[in-house]
Amino acid sequence: MTETAPGENGRKAHWENVYSTKAENQVSWFQEAAGTSLELLAHPGISQSSAIIDVGGGASRLVDALLDRGHTNLTVLDLSAASLAATRARLGARSAMVRWIEADITRWQPDSTYDAWHDRAVLHFLTTDSDRAAYLHALRRAVRPGGLVVIASFALDGPEKCSGLPVQRYSPVTLAALLGDDFTPIDSRSERHATPWGSEQSFQFSRFTRTSAAA
Repeated sequence: MTETAPGENGRKAHWENVYSTKAENQVSWFQEAAGTSLELLAHPGISQSSAIIDVGGGASRLVDALLDRGHTNLTVLDLSAASLAATRARLGARSAMVRWIEADITRWQPDSTYDAWHDRAVLHFLTTDSDRAAYLHALRRAVRPGGLVVIASFALDGPEKCSGLPVQRYSPVTLAALLGDDFTPIDSRSERHATPWGSEQSFQFSRFTRTSAAA
């Protein structure tokens, strides 16, 4: 793999194909309920009116659960238009309560700040230094000082590939090292995710607070 592969266009084509050709419960990462994510987002300072962004959440049911809990300031960002369209269709009229952003996180320029950032789908697919640096740039720009960051990734004993793509696996320690001094670790936990066909994938979830303003 070269430094630029698969690139913005290649990534988008890959995920548009996945979400255009597979049903919601035919992908390994499908969750009926995002229990761990909800628990970690339930943090002091995060209220029903807090601005929360779910990065790579186009096909996730996390937004459904947050709406059920009365959250009113939600944003979902995803590279795939097909995944966003499917979730909007599932939500029906409630989709108007959510801001939807179709963008590649490595090219995205935040136009507002958020109280909480959630990602269970994106960072571990960024396998080049340049893509990870772009992700961190967006993260620093998007999360206000004191804001909450919840990132889930494949753990060190998790799969080496997902959806045919290589992934970067993390421990809480290596993820904290990647995020650097701008983010203070709060806690972490491991999770064995059961895929729709009964196999297991090892994830780690880490929670941080934003400790300084964007440079």
